[in-house]
Amino acid sequence: MKYISWNVNGLRAVVGKNFREVFAQLDADFVCLQETKMQEGQLDLSFPGYQSFWNYAEKKGYSGTAIYTRHQPVNVTYGIGIEEHDHEGRVITLEMADHFLVCVYTPNSQDGLKRLNYRMTWEDAFRDYLIKLDKQKPVIVCGDMNVAHEEIDLKNPKTNRMNAGFTDEERAKMTTLLDSGFIDTFRHFYPDATDRYSWWSYRFHAREKNVGWRIDYFLVSERLASRLKSAEILDDILGSDHCPVSLTLD
Repeated sequence: MKYISWNVNGLRAVVGKNFREVFAQLDADFVCLQETKMQEGQLDLSFPGYQSFWNYAEKKGYSGTAIYTRHQPVNVTYGIGIEEHDHEGRVITLEMADHFLVCVYTPNSQDGLKRLNYRMTWEDAFRDYLIKLDKQKPVIVCGDMNVAHEEIDLKNPKTNRMNAGFTDEERAKMTTLLDSGFIDTFRHFYPDATDRYSWWSYRFHAREKNVGWRIDYFLVSERLASRLKSAEILDDILGSDHCPVSLTLD
């Protein structure tokens, strides 16, 4: 089973940059998208053999998630069931026969950390949501989680410390989530790999220079460890300021 996660930073824009061809080449069972920046009816994008599920933000041109799947889910839910957190289209959950698949676009703490307090509230609520699912069946959670967990997960840790995405608070929340029974699949296979990033600023030719951050993840319940086959960062795929990340399970 092959899973893809990609923050497309505006799906309509990426569709004009070979998205259909890339989608076909990826040949995945599940494709999870974040930051679609769309409202219902703005784009008719279907692929043979796939059905799709969409969670739109109430605010136009903002946030939003989608999942394309070749496999019929048992159930589909949108959001995490908490009013405060369910207006921005950030979460879709597919219940499959033997696992849950959760696509998430984690809130950004923003410049000046003006949304850090909200982010902390979100982190606790989202972790509780995942733990509740994990008690029923194993969980695969993927998406732009808007945090570089360790210093090796970004090019310039010293100068970015306490910037959004690399605050002590955000990193600690990721540690707590992993300690709650989840595996960072990329680090499972590449514990010491450096210079492997999934997001680059559009400024200062950052991607050309590979000055980036690893903020896109596949996390899985620890009891899926024996089924992990590969986890990759597909940094040769262009079209967004993020690249796709992948997970393959036996």
